[in-house]
This record gives sequence, C-alpha cells and structure tokens, in this order.
Amino acid sequence: MSGPVLVVELAEVIPRASIQRVRDFLVRSSARFEEKRVGEYDISIHAESLGITDIGDVDGRRPVLVSLMGPGIGDEAVFETEHANEVDQEPLIGFTPTHAVDVIAFCNSPVDHVVTALLTAAVMDLIGGVANAELREDQVPIVAGLPGVIAAMTDPWPAAYGSAEFLRAWAQQPGFRLLK
Repeated sequence: MSGPVLVVELAEVIPRASIQRVRDFLVRSSARFEEKRVGEYDISIHAESLGITDIGDVDGRRPVLVSLMGPGIGDEAVFETEHANEVDQEPLIGFTPTHAVDVIAFCNSPVDHVVTALLTAAVMDLIGGVANAELREDQVPIVAGLPGVIAAMTDPWPAAYGSAEFLRAWAQQPGFRLLK
C-alpha cells in the first residue's frame, strides 16, 4: 500500500556536501538503509529518531523512500513530469524549482503521515527548500494560520507551501493527515 508523499521544492542543485549530510542522517536514523543511487535512499526509519514515541500498534521502523531529483542528480524525467502541471510557483515561493526531494512513505497508518512530515522537516533542516503539500479543502483554514506557512492556494487544487517549522506545527494538529 502506498502512503503519504511530501515534496521539497529547491531553487538550485543540491551541493554534494548537503547530499552527504542527508545520507549520514538517514544512515544514523534508519534500521535499514539502501542507496539506490546518490540521492535516492530506500530506508526503514526509526520513528523514535524523529521524536515520535506514540506509534500505536505498528512497528517503529517505517519504510520510506527519499529521492533527490533534477538535472545532475537523477530522476530528471520524474522531476519534469511532477512539475509539468504545477502552477507558476515563483509568485508563491519566490523561485521556480529546479530540483526537488520526494519523501514517500510505503505505509498509510497515522504514524506514517507524521513520520513523512517530520522526516521531510529534518531533510529540509539539512538542505533548505520549501515543502509543497497538497491539502484537502477542509485543511486550508487549519494550515493557513500555522507558523512557517509561505503561501496557501485553493486553485487549481488546495495546497500549502512552507518551512520545516510549518511541517512540524502541522503534524501536531489533532487528526493530522497528509492528503497523499
């Protein structure tokens, strides 16, 4: 079963030193780590390494894919496909993305949504960028007042753009759940 996804939009290529910091963090935080290529990591992250202690009845090791993409990194075609139907992001976030990071959970329990948000925030702490989160319509007013929100939109679909602080604040909201 596929779980939630968050995207980190980046204004430029990710320096190799930053990619190494992300890799080192994922190695330290994971029960299983597989590097498919430089910048693409198939992991089982320890939820506890992200500060998540209430994991319910699921295993604390959550399967996730972290994939840096764009020209010079890899998955250029995926980056182009994912951004082909995006609105003009420059007025919203101040730049047109040239690269991105996808954080994709492979499970869909409530803890996987929190893991995805907090793991994305941790990656953003290391490389910067702006989180791009698709929303349900009823989530727009909830996220609009959170710290770290850069922009929110409802047309052509509900979405919010924000910082790592935004993701952490949103993940603490009662009933938190990512759209996809």
